[in-house]
Amino acid sequence: MLFQRVEDGGWVFFQRLKEYGGGYWLGRTYPDCFWLEFERPVSLSEGLTYLMTRTTVARQAIEFYDHLQLE
Repeated sequence: MLFQRVEDGGWVFFQRLKEYGGGYWLGRTYPDCFWLEFERPVSLSEGLTYLMTRTTVARQAIEFYDHLQLE
């Protein structure tokens, strides 16, 4: 597949051939590079779980807890 447009910071899975061990490389695309998120290929399930968890954590990172008291 040839990409028509690459979005800065967009997430991409590249599938490895089974003869090379299978799995997927997961990373982010930028105009001048592809940034690997893991040092090893991952399963599609592992990659999707990672992306969903990362999204949830990022969404909750901006929440403030006014009732939290530091001692």
